[in-house]
Amino acid sequence: MKNLYITGNAGCGKTAIALGIALKLKEEGVKTTYFKPVGSRPKSARGRDNDALLMQKILHMKAGVEHIAPFTAGTSYLSGLTNPEKAMASIMAAYRAISAEADLIIIDGATFPHVGAAYGLDVLTLTTQFNASILNVIEVENDLSVDEAILFNNCCNACGLVISGHIFNNVPRQLLAKTEGVFKPILESRGCTTLGIIPMRPEIASPTVAEYYEALGGELLTGDDKLDKLVEEIVVGAMTMESALRYMRRSANKAVIMGGDRADMALATLETSTSALILTGGLYPDVKVISRAAEKGVPIILVHYDTYTTIERLTEISRRISPGDAAGINIAKENIEHHCDWRSIIESLNEK
Repeated sequence: MKNLYITGNAGCGKTAIALGIALKLKEEGVKTTYFKPVGSRPKSARGRDNDALLMQKILHMKAGVEHIAPFTAGTSYLSGLTNPEKAMASIMAAYRAISAEADLIIIDGATFPHVGAAYGLDVLTLTTQFNASILNVIEVENDLSVDEAILFNNCCNACGLVISGHIFNNVPRQLLAKTEGVFKPILESRGCTTLGIIPMRPEIASPTVAEYYEALGGELLTGDDKLDKLVEEIVVGAMTMESALRYMRRSANKAVIMGGDRADMALATLETSTSALILTGGLYPDVKVISRAAEKGVPIILVHYDTYTTIERLTEISRRISPGDAAGINIAKENIEHHCDWRSIIESLNEK
């Protein structure tokens, strides 16, 4: 049994990479399945891990979601975990059941590599348990993203783990040349193999309004049939009207966060390319704002948080591919085919 453990930080696109690799390997005749030992517990999906639900349907897995993602860890998971040995035992039992379905298991990492470390459920420890190779996904924000990847690579080597390589995912257009000409050579000079550089594509990288609404809760005032709109940028409307208009016109497909009492700003924003208005402080907007938003097909989400808290809640939201998202599924596979050295990934597993 071969195991590929895909890890990275929240929002880097681990699951899209896992999906693309699984579909490509199945196309190549490799009997492939999916496992997520430490999942997350979303508000929707009845508390079940969304990634496990996706992969169960796309890969036509026989196993139930409770076996595909046998353990969930939120920000307060230690309060309810009284028997860590039982948690590990349930993960290993689920792994054995999943492994009967295929010759290769793609193991999807938790939201961050360190999640579960208090009870030996982190990526490094579980990689040893599964005798897996590691594929690290890098979301490029700045030069420090490369430092983090090198340190992680060194930790894997120090633990005697096999790391197949790294994939730069969802790389913004303005960083593509630097990633190819600076980041990749530096990684390789430090003994880190780069297996792919995937350019950002908004249709798979940008969250939808629905995902923002799920994270924020609140009240949906308009646009319940427009929640599939993509959000490519978040703008805070805390500026003068003149400055705001110049900036708003330059930003496309944006979500704008502002107080509900800024009717003038809201109306001006609605005349530009806007995917959603997020009104903070629990302040209901002027009826003219609601009416205009309905005409423009722009969802308005009213929340009771202040602006700072609202932004904080949105920082870790990333695009999720749904089972019915045929375009997103095809892009995930195309990214692996056209931008990654998937043959080397297979070869690294054969060498394990």
